[in-house]
Amino acid sequence: MAHTKLAFTKMQGAGNDFVVLDATQAPLALSREQLRHLGDRRFGVGADQILAVEAADAAAAQAGIQFRYRIFNGASGNEVEHCGNGARCFLRFVHEQGLTTERRVRVATVNQVLELVLEDDGRVTVDMSRPVFAHEEIPFDPGALTARLEGGFERWPLEGVDPWRWAVLSMGNPHAVTRVDDVASAPVAQIGPLVERHPRFPNQVNVGFLQVVSRREVKLRVHERDAGETLACGTGACAAVVAGIRLGWLDGDVEVHTRGGALRIRWAGGAADSVFMTGPAETVYRGEIEL
Repeated sequence: MAHTKLAFTKMQGAGNDFVVLDATQAPLALSREQLRHLGDRRFGVGADQILAVEAADAAAAQAGIQFRYRIFNGASGNEVEHCGNGARCFLRFVHEQGLTTERRVRVATVNQVLELVLEDDGRVTVDMSRPVFAHEEIPFDPGALTARLEGGFERWPLEGVDPWRWAVLSMGNPHAVTRVDDVASAPVAQIGPLVERHPRFPNQVNVGFLQVVSRREVKLRVHERDAGETLACGTGACAAVVAGIRLGWLDGDVEVHTRGGALRIRWAGGAADSVFMTGPAETVYRGEIEL
């Protein structure tokens, strides 16, 4: 295989780290193995996700969409649907690279359009679109399971994962959220993989462990699909807050403390209302790697 030097930018948002690639001039032509090499923390650069920045096609540009971005899991090389912390890094990247001067940018992912805003303090706010609760869209197969209603929202049991109960929804990718008394002692490494690969979730699922500090403040740990526990998960923070609001535990504006930093999540509570996430995004370094 020919060896090629690839320019990249290493970025992080609340400790969730990314390798960002500029594919605006030429399509991304990396194999799954090369993507995994980039994500490898010992033999490559190391990242939770690989982000590819692409130009919008003509039809999208007519609709006011400036960019498209694709997301690949750093451990598996698989393309995934959404990454909230990555979206913030995406906006900082296109600004720092001079690809746009707009403070408000619309970008297409594989399954939705996001609106990103660069705030005066350097943080980025992402319109994460509306949460999805329809089981077939998550997807989640409850079968003959019986949920416990709390605040009008379901908490589901899962076979083999007793006595835990889970709120299930999608933020462009699937999430299962449970409540714990203390995230520091939550069995994330033990329970996370069991739920991630549970047969009730045909496409696997991201697994959130939520500690409610007050109605406006929570702590959160997330076991991500194909990645294990990460320092932060933007869609996981959104899913946890949405679940907490629907279950009656939280108000509509919540500070989420992840192991990598704080995120602010806002949701008005309606089925058609977008979830808004505000948080940091920083460039760590730029470099080249031979593939």
